[in-house]
Amino acid sequence: MILIKEVKTKKDERLFLSFPYKLYKGNRYYVPALYSEEKKIFKKNYFYNETSKSIFLLAYKDKKVVGRIQGIISYASNDKWNQKRVRFTRFDSINDKEVAFNLFDYLTKWAKDNDMNEINGPLGYSDLEREGLLIRGFNYLNTYEEQYNYPYYQELIESYGFKKEVDWYENRIFKPVPQDKKIDKLIELVKKKYKLRVLKNLTKKELLNKYGMEIFSLFDQAYSELYQTVPLTKSQMKAIIDNFSIMLRPELMRIIVDEEDKIAAVGFCLPSISDALKGGSGKLSNPITLIKVLKSVYKPKVLDFALIGLSEKYQSSGIAAVIFKELFDFMDGDYDYCETNLTLENNHNIRNCWKRFDHFEHKIRRCYIKKIDD
Repeated sequence: MILIKEVKTKKDERLFLSFPYKLYKGNRYYVPALYSEEKKIFKKNYFYNETSKSIFLLAYKDKKVVGRIQGIISYASNDKWNQKRVRFTRFDSINDKEVAFNLFDYLTKWAKDNDMNEINGPLGYSDLEREGLLIRGFNYLNTYEEQYNYPYYQELIESYGFKKEVDWYENRIFKPVPQDKKIDKLIELVKKKYKLRVLKNLTKKELLNKYGMEIFSLFDQAYSELYQTVPLTKSQMKAIIDNFSIMLRPELMRIIVDEEDKIAAVGFCLPSISDALKGGSGKLSNPITLIKVLKSVYKPKVLDFALIGLSEKYQSSGIAAVIFKELFDFMDGDYDYCETNLTLENNHNIRNCWKRFDHFEHKIRRCYIKKIDD
């Protein structure tokens, strides 16, 4: 018999957070979220609670935790897209349909009680969280920014009646392919025409204090039409900036500003900490793990491509080529490769950009949808 229980106590919270670490213990492709960061989702003043509400569920079998799931009603997303959806995220389960189905049944009832008519996911509070179910690429190390899952998850979810809504692709990219010198000349003409400057070698403090809010406002605007993106409040942006600051390396970031010192384009990578964390418990209390993480941050051999965005004012100006040229320059450094994270299947402009590199598409992630009456 399967028992579904809502997370109510501190003990429940610990069980919810620790379950995936136990489920994936020893898996060499699994990269855990940091335990200290995950704990924040249970705080009443968690910054995403400003525009959403959640439910956290545990599944028990023979008095042991065998599954978990989080449901999110993002009022900001539903208002933007004119939907009545519950998102599911942090879904983990043993390979047992009864466990998965009971979790989704309970979540469905909660959705109905809140007057929702669809469930979709895996999706977090926003597109800056882990999203998508891995359906190809199980034998590659996961990036820290995305979630690993066992292959059987697809069968559990689809057997319940979920259907594909969209796929994302991920690439592993190596050194840039040598470019035609004419492209460099065109890039210089664009920079001259719009009186652009490339900001390099800022300190982290200078970068965040002067440009932090403007950068994330730009990303909010640039990504606004992409699948299920959520508008962020100023307080949410500030909290996200604080989170990013831990991993941010200014030398892996390029900001292009115009003559008024307004951001025209920005792009950055993060040092990969996947190898340092893989197969572990997501806790930095182990000195060996902490040393590995610090080494990965300050002397990275692998990069994770984070974000790139253009100001609406410059969308059709050719500035995209400028920012990519700048990113090419530092990606040609002493790194083994770079992981691109998620690119929507219909985002052909960005997918075509990876052709400028020695690369291959190695992972696919899927987001599902299910009408509650199905």
